[in-house]
Amino acid sequence: MSAKAISEQTAKEFLYKFINTKTGVQNKFKYATVRLDTDWDQLVQENPWLQTEHLVVKPDQLIKRRGKLGLIGVNLDLNGVKEWLKKWLGQEAKVGKANGILKNFLIEPFVPHEQLEEFYVCIYADREGDYVLFHHEGGVDIGDVDSKALKLLVGVDGKLTKEKVIKTLLRCVPESQKSVLATFIVGLFTLYEDLYFTYLEINPLVVNDKGIFVLDLAAKIDATADYICKAKWGDVEFPPPFGREAYPEEAYIADLDAKSGASLKLTILNPKGRIWTMVAGGGASVVYSDTICDLGGVDELANYGEYSGAPSEQQTYDYAKTILSLMTREQHPEGKILIIGGSIANFTNVAATFKGIVHAIKDYQTPLQDHNISIFVRRGGPNYQEGLRVMGEVGKTTGIPIHVFGTETHMTAIVGMALGHRHIPDSPPVAAHTANFLLNASGSPSVIRKPARSFALSGNRPRVLSLARRVL
Repeated sequence: MSAKAISEQTAKEFLYKFINTKTGVQNKFKYATVRLDTDWDQLVQENPWLQTEHLVVKPDQLIKRRGKLGLIGVNLDLNGVKEWLKKWLGQEAKVGKANGILKNFLIEPFVPHEQLEEFYVCIYADREGDYVLFHHEGGVDIGDVDSKALKLLVGVDGKLTKEKVIKTLLRCVPESQKSVLATFIVGLFTLYEDLYFTYLEINPLVVNDKGIFVLDLAAKIDATADYICKAKWGDVEFPPPFGREAYPEEAYIADLDAKSGASLKLTILNPKGRIWTMVAGGGASVVYSDTICDLGGVDELANYGEYSGAPSEQQTYDYAKTILSLMTREQHPEGKILIIGGSIANFTNVAATFKGIVHAIKDYQTPLQDHNISIFVRRGGPNYQEGLRVMGEVGKTTGIPIHVFGTETHMTAIVGMALGHRHIPDSPPVAAHTANFLLNASGSPSVIRKPARSFALSGNRPRVLSLARRVL
């Protein structure tokens, strides 16, 4: 499951279009979107209600606790909305000149109500099933909802009923509102299941004599269900986390990932950074990034990502050329580093993936040389010897500094070499074999005198496993 956050606008469009309850949701989604290039005259012409209704304006960029942060303008007229935006965007009349972090805003009709009419409801996925949370007090001052809210688990094959909701979740709700709320929550849960949400939070949910009003909504959906929900979802846009730009290269890799049984991920942290990684495996990507940060490279770490799950030669080529394209756009006075790392693969054909990387290196031979890029490689797994061989050969034929290491070298040792904290051997250490994979780094047999088999016979198996973990 790949849970991805969606904008409030998208989530509300899903809700109002597909929710099916006997209790009508009153504020059918009426909204206007303001972006950096918005033309106000055209916006008002397309949404004449902006001139006649009281309005709410807020950024729609995956920001939590907007009310607490003062990021919601409430009960404003159109001129008030413009003034509110002017304060946050720091410009005169048009939004088009703004270049700040806040770039996308949602305008909705204001719903007058009392504090006592606000409730909190949330549904989220967990290993055991789906949890439904409810609290009889909602709004910006709800506090620690995990400790306050009543909770109901709906098992994987379970069903949520109105009776269960009333009995378990609505204990503190006035009798006059229980039936309406229970009906809505059951309908919301059905929507949550049908559209493959993984998280759906409404705060506040307003219930009064005029009906039910969904004021604020945060949601995530299971992106891997696109082939099931395409007809209902349409083309869903997954916005980047607040404070980050969205890069077309990230979208390109995400598209490759969606079309493949392998895992291809890319997040650009600092496009001007000196240290780039191309790591095989999700766990290994964390280890390498942590090691780079521990050795003082946090400010120069350019990206985070992984390729794993036995990608084909072509898929690895597409991934590698994307990394190399990003690396060779701007010069760095100290040159740049590419770390191609990984542990020991279980079933990924290392030779095939490395051939894809080699193909990309050959295509970018001149830019790599012009940008003074050095490459450090460490890998193990099926056919890794052949993969390392072709990687070493391309370094010799292109003149690009490529330092190649196999399982005889600790997986993160190349990070220290790349950052200048560790000596780079003139020639790689002797490749490890079954008889010597437990030898220490110096290759001296003085530490372990017996072959690996004798440890098992002598009852020292835990030490074998412990030492093996160090190698891996």
